[in-house]
Amino acid sequence: MVNIYPRNFGQSRSPALVESGLPPASLAIVEPRQEQDFSELRAHCLARIDPGAVASTPTEELIPQLELLVAEMATQRRVQLNAREQKTLAAELAQDMLGLGPLEPLLADGSINDILINGPDRIFIERRGKLELSGAHFRDTAHLTNVCQRIAANVGRRVDESSPMVDARLKDGSRVNIVLHPIALDGPYVSIRKFGTKAIDFNALIGFGAMTRPVATLLEIAAQCRLNVIISGGTGSGKTTLLNAMSRMISTDERIVTVEDAAELKLQQPHVVRMETRPSSLEGGGEITQRELVRNALRMRPDRIIIGEVRGSEAFDMLQAMNTGHDGSMSTIHANSARDALTRMENMVQMGQLGLPSLSIRTQIVSAVHLIAQVERQRDGGRRVTQLAEVVGMEGDVVLLNDVFRFQVDAEDVNGKLVGHYEGSPARPSFFDKLQYFGLDRDWMHALEALPK
Repeated sequence: MVNIYPRNFGQSRSPALVESGLPPASLAIVEPRQEQDFSELRAHCLARIDPGAVASTPTEELIPQLELLVAEMATQRRVQLNAREQKTLAAELAQDMLGLGPLEPLLADGSINDILINGPDRIFIERRGKLELSGAHFRDTAHLTNVCQRIAANVGRRVDESSPMVDARLKDGSRVNIVLHPIALDGPYVSIRKFGTKAIDFNALIGFGAMTRPVATLLEIAAQCRLNVIISGGTGSGKTTLLNAMSRMISTDERIVTVEDAAELKLQQPHVVRMETRPSSLEGGGEITQRELVRNALRMRPDRIIIGEVRGSEAFDMLQAMNTGHDGSMSTIHANSARDALTRMENMVQMGQLGLPSLSIRTQIVSAVHLIAQVERQRDGGRRVTQLAEVVGMEGDVVLLNDVFRFQVDAEDVNGKLVGHYEGSPARPSFFDKLQYFGLDRDWMHALEALPK
């Protein structure tokens, strides 16, 4: 058995093993009868624990040793605790050292999509598109800061006063953004986008009301016949979810290279090469950007390149990839409409190619991108695909778009849920030859015919 105590801390008896691992998170929310004594006892216990030994101690051995430590420290400090309170404190200590403290029950709740922390006492959660204040809280700012630093360290990154902002991820793949003092004025700010345990496909999205069957068919065909697709939308609108669903239609014999700032894509194919950016080191060097990764991806013999989110000068390299035989590439972008997505791509290309004229950039966009799918989190909290726009060509220096379909809001029911329908365009798309090549032209036209005109 590994000893978690420093050498100068004697043990009077051997703790018994328990069959379970980390105690249920619900134990950690039990309130003690004497909160001040409880806090002081917690601090004394933490001071007596050897962090290095804890890291190498199996969970089934750590829990009983923590309960023993709490009992002995309570006796020394003359603090009266019953068995339930001893287990509560042991659970909190274990979650502080191995888990994420009060975040553990929120992360375990499958109905929660986002966890938004505005300081130690204000933790908001999002369920079904609506925000609410949770009853969870950290002990103080130092406790929250410690959890933030542990999250960053687990993915080889750092966050402190000299580097107060960081993007990271949890072990389950959940995306995390952290902002510390002095940027955060009211305590550390943490935004967690939870990583779903179940892979969401088009059938699930239809069940959620994000689209109808004909709309799903059009998007499935777009992925199958290797069209270059940009998924556009606001924060939390479901861009990555749709990208994951479309990626499920990629053939299993294709080599896919993914580039992400914080890895969150869940591709099901057997031949996937995943790459993630790296921030600069303490000395200010060693940074690896998305643009460098996209350029390197071109040398890795990919069939498709998928960029989790294009947000800077890597947009130019993405367009180059789409124009050089890597059909079927996909990415997401923050924009409010398909037209805005084109403008944002043009601006991002200019960030890295200052001497490139706008007409040249637009010409590259037209030749590279086939479709722009717009997703939106609407006022009823629902996330829906609201537009699929085809990039047709250019008239002068203006890029022409044709709406394959668009979602129209008709009314609002008694529960506040929006009711609407999709309007489709019967026009034959400019990429109809690709549909014919893959034998999907009739399926595409049948799906369009199923949409109201």
